[in-house]
Amino acid sequence: MKRNRLFTTLACLLAVVTALPQASAQWTAQARQAKQILDATGVRGGLVVHIGCGDGKLTAALRANDSYIVHGLDADVRNVKKAREHISGKKSAGLKLYGKVSVDQLRNSRLPYIDNLVNLIVSEDLGKVSMNEVMRVLCPEGAAYIKKGGKWLKTVKPRPKEIDEWTHYLHDATNNAVAHDSVVGPPAHLQWVGSPRWSRHHDRMASMSALVSTGGRIFYIFDEGPTAIIQLPQKRTLIARDAFNGTILWKRSIPSWHTHLWPFKSGPAHLPRRLVAVEDRVYVTLGFHASLTAIDAATGKTIRTYRNTNATEEVIASEGVLFLLVNDTPMNYNEYRPATNNIGQAKSRVAHEWPWDERPRHLMAIQADTGDVLWSKEQTVVPLTLAADQQGVFFHDGEKLICLNRKTSDQIWSSESVARRSPIPTNFGPTLVVYKDTVLFSGGNRSMTALSAKTGKTLWTSEHLRGGHNSPEDLLVVGGLVWSGAIAGGKDSGIFTGRDLYTGRIKNQFPPDIETYWFHHRCYRAKATDKWLLPSRTGIEFVDFENKHWTTHHWVRGGCLYGIMPCNGLVYAPPHSCACYIDAKLYGFNALAPESKTRKVPKQISDADRLERGPAYGKITYRKRKIESTNDWPTYRHDAERSGFTKAQLPVELKRAWETELGGKLSSVVVAENKVFVASVDTHTVYALDSKDGKVLWSFIAGGRVDSPPTVYQGRVLFGSADGWVYCLRAFDGALAWRFRAAPVDCRLMAFEQLESVWPVHGSVLVQNG
Repeated sequence: MKRNRLFTTLACLLAVVTALPQASAQWTAQARQAKQILDATGVRGGLVVHIGCGDGKLTAALRANDSYIVHGLDADVRNVKKAREHISGKKSAGLKLYGKVSVDQLRNSRLPYIDNLVNLIVSEDLGKVSMNEVMRVLCPEGAAYIKKGGKWLKTVKPRPKEIDEWTHYLHDATNNAVAHDSVVGPPAHLQWVGSPRWSRHHDRMASMSALVSTGGRIFYIFDEGPTAIIQLPQKRTLIARDAFNGTILWKRSIPSWHTHLWPFKSGPAHLPRRLVAVEDRVYVTLGFHASLTAIDAATGKTIRTYRNTNATEEVIASEGVLFLLVNDTPMNYNEYRPATNNIGQAKSRVAHEWPWDERPRHLMAIQADTGDVLWSKEQTVVPLTLAADQQGVFFHDGEKLICLNRKTSDQIWSSESVARRSPIPTNFGPTLVVYKDTVLFSGGNRSMTALSAKTGKTLWTSEHLRGGHNSPEDLLVVGGLVWSGAIAGGKDSGIFTGRDLYTGRIKNQFPPDIETYWFHHRCYRAKATDKWLLPSRTGIEFVDFENKHWTTHHWVRGGCLYGIMPCNGLVYAPPHSCACYIDAKLYGFNALAPESKTRKVPKQISDADRLERGPAYGKITYRKRKIESTNDWPTYRHDAERSGFTKAQLPVELKRAWETELGGKLSSVVVAENKVFVASVDTHTVYALDSKDGKVLWSFIAGGRVDSPPTVYQGRVLFGSADGWVYCLRAFDGALAWRFRAAPVDCRLMAFEQLESVWPVHGSVLVQNG
């Protein structure tokens, strides 16, 4: 008998050992195939959709690194189950993979995504899904890799000419903060929302320092330090996201930065000028006194660090050349220590003690792709005034405007004296805009001047209306007119004035055509597109200057210091912690899309396909007298009244009975029928544990996050999911009884770095009267 057992054991071990290389080879084959797909399509991060995912092995492998979010779809519910089980057993960097890779059922010919969301679609068989549908959900420059006739074919969705990039703080090197984007419009839909929900503190320096976009990506410098306590150190990070779905592509740490304890509304206004992104390169200072670095936009890897550029304060890029302001003797703002809790006094203090020092800097021209220094000269340059076009480099030297030959640095012209504010506090900088053959300047003294870009001769001067609030002021050239608005304070008229570019004569002037409470402009300057002026007196206003009409959006605004960014057909509104004009407010990092015909909710919604029956449907028995217990806590906050009260008796001394490691972010628990139920939020999983010893009895994977514990009711386990469905499981074994789609249609976007329904089901399910 013992010998037979020995042979049986050896045979089993041999079978396992023999199977190991085969399993490893199979996994390697899937990884090789995934690499071949990603290499062939050139997709380097973002959202990948695998249609016809089967057992999920290739689906999991398509997440080649942390730059990808992967969603598998399959029409066969059995394949969905297999794929979920496979992926839930995988880990990445010690954490469960499921959630970053997830799977759901494809229930019809419509893909369950909003427009322009997906970077890569992979499929050996599209089934009923048309290529038109594939192209609808692909983002601009996204790729479809479809197998037809035994061959893989790549199809790329072109980037529309109607959308624009935003490569600099003020759009481009000319400082005209106007996007040439005809798609951007009044926000009607979320495109994506990302973390964090809040920035660090309202009364200290803004968490967002800079934000730009190029090549279908956005890049920004953000303080990821703790939001609970501002006194804890900052954690400045350069972050890259996909512009159309918000997937985090990479991060780079910035060890030192301007002190985060700097008072609110105090700038520094020049910080957004430290980040530029053009085509496949990001140019940034990875430290407050650091040199300028070129980074690969797709990977975040350093390409080069430019020599002799320590303490670069500003950078612009024009025609392959970088123009820098380098300060050999930078001011040490980090010596600042808060001395009062009065935020107004603190703001006045830094304005008095740390104004612009008016010292010369090194004005440098560097060939971006080689690092060669084309020229360098000592020059006084007023903050935020450096600009360039194809002919020259322009700036204000503290007294007058100057134009240099961009190739040789020789002075082409110098204007007569043009006044500016003095001293210049850290929250302010004059505005210099180059537009066609004209240079426009506003120095913060309620006037603006237009000069010839060729000769420097003054064309006209006029009143400049007060825009912004504790920030640089607006000067925008839109529709061939020079715009300013009396929008800074609540008592200002709100009148926008458009002047002729060459004469300064008023061509268009109008007040707001709406009645609302004007508090003060948010603490950042306005932006614009070729169609809209975009101030923020309440939230984000869309001002149609052709029809002289204002549209307000109280519920969304930009973050202090930086504001908003309109490009890629979207409006990006960074996270913030401000309560100004809080009629209502979105939280998180929001990308907002204009009205879309394809995203309209049908007026008539049939319930026929909203109820899905599972194997336990109609097969749940319940015997009340056997399982009823006063010790149960069957729903969040105990009961339907959310009383948070129980009659259960507790011992004076509590001792640990058991502990079970489930991993991930867990919800609170509920207890019923001798079981403990808990949701692993980000892995979409509901667990049932034995209440006596903590042993996992069963688990169930839903189609999205489950952010609250289930409700246990008469042998049923009910919960909502971020996939837009309400689920009912059999409490005994976790079998699906039914699920009902609460969302009107199955349509998903990216929310806090995972896919969710546009209508997620949050919170605990309430059961009343059956």
